[in-house]
Amino acid sequence: MKSFFKNVLANIVAMVILSVLFFFFFIIIIVIGSASDSSSVEVKKNSVLTINLKTDIIDSPTEVQKDFFAFNKKSSEVLIYDAVEAIKKAKDDKNIEGISIEADYLNAGITQIDDLRAAILDFKKTGKFVLAYGNSVSQSAYYLGSVADEYYLNPSGGIELKGLSTEVTFFKDFAEKYGIGIEVIRHGKFKSAVEPFIANGISPENKEQLSTLLNDVWNSTSSKIAVSRKIDLPQFKIIVDSLYGMIPEESVKFKLADKLIQKTEYDQILKAKLKLNDKDKLYKISLNKYVDSFKDEDKSGDKIAILYASGSINSGDEYNEIYSEKYLQYIKDLQKDKKVKAVVLRINSPGGSANASDEILFELQQLKKKKPLIVSFGDYAASGGYYIAMAADKIYSQPNTLTGSIGVFGVLPYFKELANKNGVRSDVVATNANSAYYSSLNGISPHGVAMITKSVEGTYRRFVYFVTQNRKKSFEQIDAVGGGRVWSGTRAKEIGLVDELGSLNDAVKFAAGKANLNNYKVKSYPEEKSSVKQIFEGMNEDDISAKVLKNKIGESNYEILMQLTDKKLKSEVKMEMPFHIIID
Repeated sequence: MKSFFKNVLANIVAMVILSVLFFFFFIIIIVIGSASDSSSVEVKKNSVLTINLKTDIIDSPTEVQKDFFAFNKKSSEVLIYDAVEAIKKAKDDKNIEGISIEADYLNAGITQIDDLRAAILDFKKTGKFVLAYGNSVSQSAYYLGSVADEYYLNPSGGIELKGLSTEVTFFKDFAEKYGIGIEVIRHGKFKSAVEPFIANGISPENKEQLSTLLNDVWNSTSSKIAVSRKIDLPQFKIIVDSLYGMIPEESVKFKLADKLIQKTEYDQILKAKLKLNDKDKLYKISLNKYVDSFKDEDKSGDKIAILYASGSINSGDEYNEIYSEKYLQYIKDLQKDKKVKAVVLRINSPGGSANASDEILFELQQLKKKKPLIVSFGDYAASGGYYIAMAADKIYSQPNTLTGSIGVFGVLPYFKELANKNGVRSDVVATNANSAYYSSLNGISPHGVAMITKSVEGTYRRFVYFVTQNRKKSFEQIDAVGGGRVWSGTRAKEIGLVDELGSLNDAVKFAAGKANLNNYKVKSYPEEKSSVKQIFEGMNEDDISAKVLKNKIGESNYEILMQLTDKKLKSEVKMEMPFHIIID
């Protein structure tokens, strides 16, 4: 017995010691990480500003997510506004001699790449060089890299230049096979978010809008690549259709690349541009480090606030994406902040909860009464994302933005047949006629369908009403371009859903003019959370499980699974766009 107690005591002591050691190890990591984050960045003479694989271009501070295992890794995320400002600053920076694009894959949205390309084209006017190098290059990375004076490719590399396509996944047969019932209520024949649950193929209306969207985006993208590479458009179409970029020799033959060389040879070309000797060191500074060299400059005085709304719109109080309780407080804080003279609302959202969108719109309308409110669209500003823009004094979209989707829907899954097949049944005891109008086992009652339909129709009318007020058009005019249809930014400008085609930086400049500001600082809201806070908040069971599952089955498959299992599907009326366009 004495031996037993000795072993137990020894184990307890060992556990305590390990816990203490782990705690101190964690503290050391925090200290090292904090010291690393706060270290100043020196831009050396004869430096090359480099856009590489380690750079993630993001739209909002809420997109930065750290976990414990990545805690001490230096953050590589750069806000698109900061990225464009960095390239503008590099124009006049005597220490920056040129730009090198060295990304095979680019983690950035299409409108973000548009902004980077435009900034680099402007940079080239200084006479400084822009070169690019690739190995196995994705379409998005080539779209950016093609802006360079010269494009170099690895002899065993390739360029995946293929155009755009979309693939829609349908669950109707799956649901019927396993006895899952899905009740769908929608307004708008183009509101295709619900099609995967009620059909086995793309409807003519959805095929029409998808074809128009893809062609709008690809025509804009491909023409820019063709102009940069000095290829006429008919020839460029043949090159893309034939997948010539996948073969390195064909890439050179058809002018997608200038020469096949190894990376070491490419670095020698950079040295020659800088007039360096073989023994001289080549100084490259990444985009995120270059931003760090100036982003903490004095922020006192008058401010233009950029309020980021990135991700789906939900009810609740979470930091990532757009949660109504958090956003209402952000907006109220901006109303009260006397140093903030104007607000630019940057929207990069496919929509979400109708109720949460309505709450946010109301508070933005109150903000607009006190100071200028300008809206800038990113990759997406559709459905609920478009709805919250209706408080704006002016709306800027980019040509490749997906916007509109003025429509409403509700989806209610139930499992009566599946349950019955497996011997599960239920009886209901209720106080009123429709106390159990909806049940996951018994489905939805006819009166429940009627009332939800009425709710969807009422929400749609409210949606269109706010659009008519902001866009100064009649209900009939908006209804004609509504019905859930998604438009490119270019077409949205043509039909009057937005005011101007322009970037986030253009919106900031306009906001400054509207507020009569000559000297001002730009401040981002919400502020990025500290690494420590992100890690501890991301250590709950649900978040860890979601990350593990996403890593196991892949992000796209995870999103499909969420369409079938997300509890929010059955909880509220939705204003949401059904798809994203990625140029990879």
